[in-house]
Amino acid sequence: ASPAPRSVKAVMEVRQAVAPCLRIVSSSRDSAEVTEALRTIIHYLEGGNASASEKAEFNRANYTRVLQVLVSSLSSDWFHSLPAQERRELWDGFFLRGPPDQALLVLLDTISSTSDGSGLDWTVSVLESFLSAGRVGMLLWSRCLETNGRPDSVQLRETILTRLSSLPDLTANRLRTNTPARLLPQQYYTDLARDVLNTLENTCRALRAGQDCSLGFVAQLLGKVCMQGHGELVCRTLAPRLSSLTRSDALWRRVSCKLLENVPDRWVESVITALIHHLASALSRVMGNLVLKNKKVQFVLTHKVLLLQYQHPTQLLRTVLGYLALDHDRRPLLKQVLRSVCQVWSNSSAVRHTSLDQQLYVSKALLLCVNLLNQTEIQELREELLQCMLGGVQCRLDSSTEHVRRMGMVVGECLSQKLDTPTSQLQFQNYGGCLLPVLSSYFPSDRPQPESSGQSAEGQSMMSQPPAASQTSAKPAGHSSDSELDSDDELTPYDMSADQVKQKATPPRYVRDCLEALMSSDDPERVELSLQTAEELLRKNVSTAREVSVQFSKVLLHLEDRYSTAGFHTLRQSAMVALAVIHTQPVVEYLTTEFYSLNYSLRQRLDILEVLALAAQELSEPITEKKAVSQPVARAVTLEQCGEVEHWRQVVEKRIQSKTRRISKGASQPPKAAPNRYAPVAAYFFFPLLRNYDRPQVTFDLLGSDHLVLGQLVHTLGLLMHLAVNAPVATQMGKALLDFVWAILLNK
Repeated sequence: ASPAPRSVKAVMEVRQAVAPCLRIVSSSRDSAEVTEALRTIIHYLEGGNASASEKAEFNRANYTRVLQVLVSSLSSDWFHSLPAQERRELWDGFFLRGPPDQALLVLLDTISSTSDGSGLDWTVSVLESFLSAGRVGMLLWSRCLETNGRPDSVQLRETILTRLSSLPDLTANRLRTNTPARLLPQQYYTDLARDVLNTLENTCRALRAGQDCSLGFVAQLLGKVCMQGHGELVCRTLAPRLSSLTRSDALWRRVSCKLLENVPDRWVESVITALIHHLASALSRVMGNLVLKNKKVQFVLTHKVLLLQYQHPTQLLRTVLGYLALDHDRRPLLKQVLRSVCQVWSNSSAVRHTSLDQQLYVSKALLLCVNLLNQTEIQELREELLQCMLGGVQCRLDSSTEHVRRMGMVVGECLSQKLDTPTSQLQFQNYGGCLLPVLSSYFPSDRPQPESSGQSAEGQSMMSQPPAASQTSAKPAGHSSDSELDSDDELTPYDMSADQVKQKATPPRYVRDCLEALMSSDDPERVELSLQTAEELLRKNVSTAREVSVQFSKVLLHLEDRYSTAGFHTLRQSAMVALAVIHTQPVVEYLTTEFYSLNYSLRQRLDILEVLALAAQELSEPITEKKAVSQPVARAVTLEQCGEVEHWRQVVEKRIQSKTRRISKGASQPPKAAPNRYAPVAAYFFFPLLRNYDRPQVTFDLLGSDHLVLGQLVHTLGLLMHLAVNAPVATQMGKALLDFVWAILLNK
């Protein structure tokens, strides 16, 4: 029953000693009196002669209040009258000898709220001393010792995590160009990584001494820093040290694995991705079997990094796949990865719709996976690999892109070497080595070697030449070719200048046939002919075009240039403009709605704006009557009088012209206003484009990163407004455009 009275006694003693001193510091103008009060309080800090219970009570209930009083005295006379040595001891010492988490929060709040002046400069100097003295490391270690957690620590923990992870941003927002180098991201996050390492070393020592520790706070901090985009700076320092320490120390392996296990799932991807860029063979030691325990890590390593992202270097593929293959428990995941990669590599749709870089990335992953399999596993997966090889090679050989065909040949031969005997392997005569430099370190030979060493140079030169050239160069020098013996130079060439290539497909004659071909046909010639005749068919068959106008617009908007059609973008744009002119309201409403929809590329959004602008220009042209306006019926005149009447009028007109003196012709008459088709529908073009410009979508941020589309949008709106200058709705359009431009300027 004795500890409770001692605790109450400590509370009362600390309260009675600190309260008068705080009143003196906050109100007194006597420098000596303030100095004495500060020396009284400083005994409760680290290194002071107060008891442990008194120090604990002071830190719990009084420390933050003392710091706040000190900060409020930055402009006082006694603060400026203190000598530099006493100021560092009495003022700076309170921030450097107390609980680091409370000191950090007060310092950052002071920097954010203090105006420019000597007080701000001094606070920034104390923050630099706080960081250089290793107080952040002490903060992390103090959190590791809190294994049970305090009831009021959840909110404080989140606040400290936020301040630690974004300290350079918080200080730069206030200091701007005057931010010290230690507070910049490059230096701060490097120092933070060293503090994390020191904390892990303290943890290992404590565990060896039998003391419990918790790495939850450090793991959360690491995750939050990496999530904010600073994983490169942190892991560049952290990874090499972890690789060295885990090489021969089992306890370090356990600690590093526990650290990564405690990273929250919402941040673990950022941490793992940053680590594997800087860890090679040490990834297994640092991560352990985390991929088997955490489903998010498993998804990242077995699917996202390999199939959805292709910007990573080849070394990352080696690291990830080697990590999966290194442990017996993880090898089933390697087989799972191989099946997924095979499915993607042999998918003809993926070949047509993914970029060359992504196909190259997947090809590397496929070959690296196969190379990591042993013979038993290869025999187990032989049928799947064979189907992948045949299907993937075939769909790549059918491609019109040369690099894709070469890629299929290289991967096919490499897979064939792993699956087949030397007498039944795939061999291709000619391809460029787009993958050979990358794959040479994994396969002893990407192509079969010549039988004799003397033929190696000749064989290599033949592989780098077209087949025809290779065959010609392989002929002995002493023998004449058949073409030289049977020369056809004497024959007169037949004139084939007027010949035309016979087309297998015929151009569509109906709008619906054209639409069907563009939707479902895989014949390149038919698709090209349909696209070439689309505009003409639509303008000739207005009634049918109106029935399928929205559907046709949707097909054209999503149509891709799969067959490298000449003038593809121009033909597609002309057809879409024709639809917008023929059936204006539904088509324009569809296009303006899709402009702000999800899952559209910037190119498609720009196409929408260009189509709207061209359609508006065509609709704004004056309406011309094909038939002459009927004249009022004139008095009947005999044939004999017709020439005489005309002659009389000509004579009178000539006399008037000859006797009239003109001093000035006067101002030219403005062109007469004429009706057009754009004025009634101008609102459908203009106002929907202003509807959602300030609402960032998942894949489209008009006021952010997608500023290219914003510029084209402003240009299109200006053009639409100009074309409707004489329309009744022009006033409303002008006001809306002015508000839109003003909002953009304020946002920028």
